Amino acid sequence: MLTTSIFKSYDIRGRAPEEIDVAGARRIAKTIAYLEHPARVVIGRDMRATSSDLEEALIDGFLSAGVSVARIGLCTTPMFNFAIGEAEGAYDLGVMVTASHNPGAYNGFKITRKDNLPIGQGSGMEELRDFACSEQALLDAPERGSVAQDDLLMERYVERVLRNTALPDELPLMSIAVDAGNGMEGIVLPRIRSRLRGISLLELFWDPDGSFPNHEANPLKTETLDELKKTVLRDGCAFGVAFDGDADRVGFVDEKGDVIPGDILTALFAKEVLQERGAGTVLYDLRSSWSVQEVIRELGGVPVMSRVGHAHIKRQMRDAGALFAGELSMHFYFQDFWNCESSDFAMLCLLKILLREQKPLSEIWRPLQRYVHSGEINFSVHDQRRVMADIEERYGEAAVDVSHLDGLRMEFRPFGQPEEDWWFNIRASNTEPLLRLNLEARTVKAMERHKEELSLLIQS
Repeated sequence: MLTTSIFKSYDIRGRAPEEIDVAGARRIAKTIAYLEHPARVVIGRDMRATSSDLEEALIDGFLSAGVSVARIGLCTTPMFNFAIGEAEGAYDLGVMVTASHNPGAYNGFKITRKDNLPIGQGSGMEELRDFACSEQALLDAPERGSVAQDDLLMERYVERVLRNTALPDELPLMSIAVDAGNGMEGIVLPRIRSRLRGISLLELFWDPDGSFPNHEANPLKTETLDELKKTVLRDGCAFGVAFDGDADRVGFVDEKGDVIPGDILTALFAKEVLQERGAGTVLYDLRSSWSVQEVIRELGGVPVMSRVGHAHIKRQMRDAGALFAGELSMHFYFQDFWNCESSDFAMLCLLKILLREQKPLSEIWRPLQRYVHSGEINFSVHDQRRVMADIEERYGEAAVDVSHLDGLRMEFRPFGQPEEDWWFNIRASNTEPLLRLNLEARTVKAMERHKEELSLLIQS
């Protein structure tokens, strides 16, 4: 029997096979078929030890419900999104078997409709959860669906990424360290490397291995970047790149081995997109630095704050006609990729910026970091609502702006003291039982002072 706890805001995720097994996967497929009525679905998977069995169970569930399946096999999540986008509605729905950046003991499903909008909180996940976890019987269809195999997706995806990047024909000799974290990006990188003559991609952990033997594939955790930093410094690389398990997130370190924060990367990519495409809307998640909205405005763009999470951002991008969106967690979404992530395009976009600017990466991104950001701090709290209510009451009178878009966000601009400007956001995690705190101020001293105050209040 499936438990409700595996149905998250953005996807289905849990320990496998303890919480998600083949029977559960088959039940989920039949439930999707019953609720969504797809005629044809596309299914991909990552390299985790349980992914193949879960993929087979999903396929069997759909086939027994009379749904036809296009099977793309091992792929990254950006490749999976590309498969849906380029099909232009030929697929009614897609399911990617992955637990993204989670450790190897986990697995799950990302479910996406034909418009590349995920099924998530408020867009079908609750109904899927309630039905899948019920005891209602799901009968087989009179006729089983059929299965087709797509073996050429990789070539089409890489071609699209390279065409959209439009790199110069002549590339200089340059080394870039690339850490795939033993995740799915390891199957894409050799294809890209073969097309970048002159550019040397130095290989770190490109062999897909669902046990993640070298480190967790999560570039948001800076400790996972140690080997990447060493390689960049040792081999004089222009920069380093790190992907998460299903390659929908990508992080970067500069030539000095310094980690570039996700929100500053959002500002950097927004600048590039606006320079190439002209004025337009750019989304940034509400944990991001004030620097991001300032850079967007300076380029004639329209900055719009968004909730955290790909299910929310992709819908908001479509509704706003946004050119680009970025998250602190290093998800970067491009309109040209159906409002979805393409970490490969982000990597090549950064290379393109470097080639044009003709200066070290550290000199390109550092000027965009205009404030002092705390980074995301996690707290295990029993009564999250009480804590957030207490904090709002404590700071409410002094705040010049209060938002409940995603948790609680407050801005402070003391009159006549611009050096004391600061803001914070505190929100419940959508994937873990945690409260997440982000805050920013104009100086290190002020940021540390406010961080200590809020940390004490949260834990009191």
